[in-house]
Amino acid sequence: MSHSPLLLQLVIILGCARILGLILRFFGQPIVIGEMVAGLMLGPAVFGMVAPAMQQALFQSSSLPELDAISQLGLVLFMFIVGAELRLPTGAKAQIEAAIWIGVLSVLLPMALGLAAAVLLHPLLAPPGVGFWPFALFMATAMSITAFPVMARILKDRGETQTRIGRLSLTGAAVADLLSWVVLAVLIVFTGSGRDWPQIVRMMSGLAALCALLFGALRPLIAWLLARYARDGTPAGAVLATLLIGTLASAYATAYLGVHPVFGAFLFGACLPRDDRLLHFLIERIEHVAVLVLMPVFFALAGLNTTPDAFAGAKSGGLLLILSVAVGGKIIGGSVAARIAGEHWRPSLAIGSLMNARGLMELIVMKVGLDAGLIGKQIFTMLLVMAIVTTLMTGPLLNLFTLQQRASSRAAGPS
Repeated sequence: MSHSPLLLQLVIILGCARILGLILRFFGQPIVIGEMVAGLMLGPAVFGMVAPAMQQALFQSSSLPELDAISQLGLVLFMFIVGAELRLPTGAKAQIEAAIWIGVLSVLLPMALGLAAAVLLHPLLAPPGVGFWPFALFMATAMSITAFPVMARILKDRGETQTRIGRLSLTGAAVADLLSWVVLAVLIVFTGSGRDWPQIVRMMSGLAALCALLFGALRPLIAWLLARYARDGTPAGAVLATLLIGTLASAYATAYLGVHPVFGAFLFGACLPRDDRLLHFLIERIEHVAVLVLMPVFFALAGLNTTPDAFAGAKSGGLLLILSVAVGGKIIGGSVAARIAGEHWRPSLAIGSLMNARGLMELIVMKVGLDAGLIGKQIFTMLLVMAIVTTLMTGPLLNLFTLQQRASSRAAGPS
């Protein structure tokens, strides 16, 4: 009797993700970091080095399409929630201006440094046939990502969501991620069209038409539907099914246009009314399933795309360069922007440290780049390590700068 290894794969993937997530949670890190590390450990870079025969037997190439389908569903649902969570700056004019400064500078500086680093990385690590500018623009975008969901969870766990640092960081991250995703979408359009200008026009026209449909026609229709059948912010089963159908249809639409399906899911989530009750309901019903069950499969597949030779010889210098550019660009860009906006240096550095968290969003960008052929497994491995390291840094750096701030406040007080 033949059997599929899928169920065993899911047991091992979910078990490793949960165990490592809880271990890192004990040390004050977000659970998602443990799940990312679990994906890396199950791949050839760790498990494959220790027990190659067992690793290959467990993750047979013939079984990977099933895992990929599950991970794609998880990605689409997660990006739908990310779009629904998106909150652009609101409130006092000074706070809006500060958030825009933080968002824009924490994108532009890492992008500039990423472009400069690509000059050295392209000859060494670019896939055959990939020109300098597509590779360089992707690396610039990968350096500019901030993990809005991970940042939100770090601040929520610390009870600092409503502090000035928390509000500026979250709104700045929303601006930064919006800019980064726009740049990435345009890059994927140009790459997927093969520089065929009629194809580029068709793809851009299709995306414009989809945005017009979502935000011009469907947004008010969804708002009416929710006001009519979900007045308390908790949609019934039929309404939730409608939202899920819209999410999958939008993901299919962007995939049909030659753009990654995560963009369609993100756009559909972004077109929903900004209702915190609805968001809470969607997180309870969809995000928990996507994050706890489906996304660890995505992490495992990311780990399977890694390669142990990414750190051999001169290539280890590439990892150090990527880490330096990623960390320096985000922390300096975010901190300087916060300082320009009127913050003192210590809270500015805390904001810069929060903008440095990449987490899951970086992995999604990496997967888009890998699927588009813009990067190979070596750069993919380095970016995965960078995503883990930068997110691990966030909590300790935030503790350092906020503790220094408290110590400074106590020192300035009466003795």
